[in-house]
Amino acid sequence: MSGGSRRAAMRAAARERLRSGDDESIPRAPAGESVEDGHVVRRVAGSAPGRSYRCPGCDHELDGGTPHVVAWPEGRSDDRRHWHTACWSARGRRGVKVHRSKNAPRYG
Repeated sequence: MSGGSRRAAMRAAARERLRSGDDESIPRAPAGESVEDGHVVRRVAGSAPGRSYRCPGCDHELDGGTPHVVAWPEGRSDDRRHWHTACWSARGRRGVKVHRSKNAPRYG
């Protein structure tokens, strides 16, 4: 058996294991979810108008009827946060959003 055909056979066997779900060594997120930087990420089409959320990236209101991202740390599904898609994409380039009260001084 040549090296090329052995590799092809191994790839075909791996594809078949993935299709049948027999390979438990590969962790997979549920359908519609992915794992990015230790967070489970779900992209939402935004079909529930009337609900509103606060985006932790920009601290603006997010209408539930707009497409957005729901993300939470792996293993902590009760800590879900709704993000604007652009805010989620830019989370690595931004600093921490400082929350101030209405009458707090802006600088200082």
